[in-house]
Parts: sequence; structure tokens; C-alpha cells
Amino acid sequence: MAPLRVAVIGAGAFGRNHLRVYRELEQTTPLVHLAALVEPDPQLRQRAAETFSVPAFASVDDLLAAGLALDAASICVPTLHHAAVAEQLLHAGFDLLIEKPFASSLAEADRILSLAATLNRILQIGHLERFNPAVAAAAQRITRPMFFEAHRLSIFTPRSLDVDVVLDLMIHDLDIVLALTNSPVSEVRAVGLPVLSPRVDIANVRIEFQSGCVANFTASRVSTEQVRKLRLFQPHEYLSLDFARQELLAIQVDPALIAQQLAAANIGVATTLSSRPESSQSHREDAVERPAGQAPPISHPSPGLSLTKLNLSHAEPLRLELEDFLSAVRHRTQPRVTGQAGRAALALALEVNHQIAEHAHRAGLA
Repeated sequence: MAPLRVAVIGAGAFGRNHLRVYRELEQTTPLVHLAALVEPDPQLRQRAAETFSVPAFASVDDLLAAGLALDAASICVPTLHHAAVAEQLLHAGFDLLIEKPFASSLAEADRILSLAATLNRILQIGHLERFNPAVAAAAQRITRPMFFEAHRLSIFTPRSLDVDVVLDLMIHDLDIVLALTNSPVSEVRAVGLPVLSPRVDIANVRIEFQSGCVANFTASRVSTEQVRKLRLFQPHEYLSLDFARQELLAIQVDPALIAQQLAAANIGVATTLSSRPESSQSHREDAVERPAGQAPPISHPSPGLSLTKLNLSHAEPLRLELEDFLSAVRHRTQPRVTGQAGRAALALALEVNHQIAEHAHRAGLA
């Protein structure tokens, strides 16, 4: 089976990571070949070409003019150029992975979606947090999510200043919550401020879904610490997800025990977890069938609650994402993060920015 020949468009921070992972995959499987890169900056281009020993071109025009036989590409250029580069490569017969955010506008995203469908090309959007093992594990436990709390904080760097913090950082969490709630948005409230750049650097958002679920998001790229966490509450369970550590904690509620304690409290009887017969507690825990990969419950200080730290296999999300993309290209199947999913996250992020602008106007800050 011939290897898929891939190119990376853009050799900045994101592009270099794509180059690295493609090269690593090439060294472990004969099914992929890193064949070319495009980077307009001559210094970045030379450095990347030497590091990864790959032909380098100054533009997509130069790449296509070289007549290389290529199958797919990662687009890692600034968001402003996503649409133009994607259209050029789609017309040339490429399957594409476009880094998030999908495009600068919904009109651009729709144009790319339509063209990819017409030409029967694979289109994946680079929301790599979907491939975080902790997210995948959380998705398997979803029943009826009712409340999310997301925090994504970063120390200021000059990277990605072509977009604001919503399109740079928060969009990861917007995409994940959209996927986990699987419900239309009914209301968006947002506030944000520029701090160290001309664009919004810190934002807080409240979103309500038609299902009744509510989600609060905080994103900052002017923090003094790095935080990437998501908490989820649903009936009888609370999930705490740490993206950086790839950890998932599940805190479960024993409804029968809680009801028993409330009833006891109402009639003035002081009943606690420790006062119940030990055999009853052991019987309840033994009767629960634990999912594969789930550690035994850890004692929780609150009566009626048990805490479980799931056993997850750690992996680099970008590698999993690129493997998913290559599989979709080879087998002509839908990737995990489709163009439609990328458009939905972009639409919500743009609505958040609209609400931030509206709030600034009302507050006399615009």
C-alpha cells in the first residue's frame, strides 16, 4: 500500500509541531510520507527544511508548480489566510486538515465546506483537544450534562495575536462543550477586555443551551499560570478534567444514601456515613460493576460521595489527531472533527465576540 504523501503549509509554532509528528509517524509506519512544506518567511523555511530534511517552498503556487505528487496537507498558516490556502489546495486535489479556528468568517467556512463537498475531499478541523484521552473518557460517561465550568489560562506570548483570546484559546472548550451537550444554544452572555494586545485578551462567557444545560467559560492569555481544566455536573455525578495532565476524576453520588440521610435529618436523627454498618457499604461497592480502566473508588470526606480517578493511557493529542486525519484520507471516512463541527465552534466563538462587543458598547468601553 503506497504511503500518503503530505505537506505542511506554514512552519510557525503549529506548523513545526505538525512537521515533527508527521516525521515521527513516517518513522514508525510506511503509510505516510512527509513530502513538502511551505513557509513564506525565508529564515523559518530554511530552518524547518534543515530540521526535517524536506523540500521547502515559499508559496503554495511554488509547491504546485513543482509538480510533486501529493495527497493531503495540514494548513497551519494565520487564520486570515485559511480560506485562500484551502481553496487553492482543494482545487489541486488535496484532502485537508485546517488548524483551528476554521476560518475568519462563517462565509469563508461555508465556501470551504461547499467546495470540499463538491470535490469529494476530506476536511478536518484541528480541534486537537477532542483527542485528549481525558476528553474521550469523559465523553463515554456523559448522561445528561447540566453544568460546565471551563478555565483555560495562559501566560502571554506573541503567538496567535492575529486573533483574540476567544478564537485562540476559548474555542477549544466551546467545541468540546458543543460536542458533549449535543444541544442548540439558546443564550450567550459575554464580557472581555484587551490587556496586552489590541484584541480581547481575557473573556468570561455564560452560555445556556436549549436542553437547560448552562456553561461558564473563562479564557485568558495574560495569566501568571497555565490552566486547562473543565468541570462537568450531571445527575448523580461530577467530572473533573485536567487537559494538561490528561486526568479525569469522577465523583459519584449515592442517591439512596443521600435520601436516607436527609430523611434522618428531618426526624432529628444524626446519621452519618461512618455510622452505617460496614457490611452494608462493602456490599454496595461490590455490587457496582466498574467500567474497564476505572480504578476502585477513593474515600470522599462527604458522606454519600465516592471519588474515582480513571486509569487513562496518555498520548499526544496531536499525534492522535493526525492519525485520525490520515485514516480518514486513506479510507475516505469522516474524521472525528468534521468541517461542520469546526463551523459550529466558529459560529459560537463569533457570537461570543459579538456579545463582548455589545457589552463593551453598553458599558461605554467601545
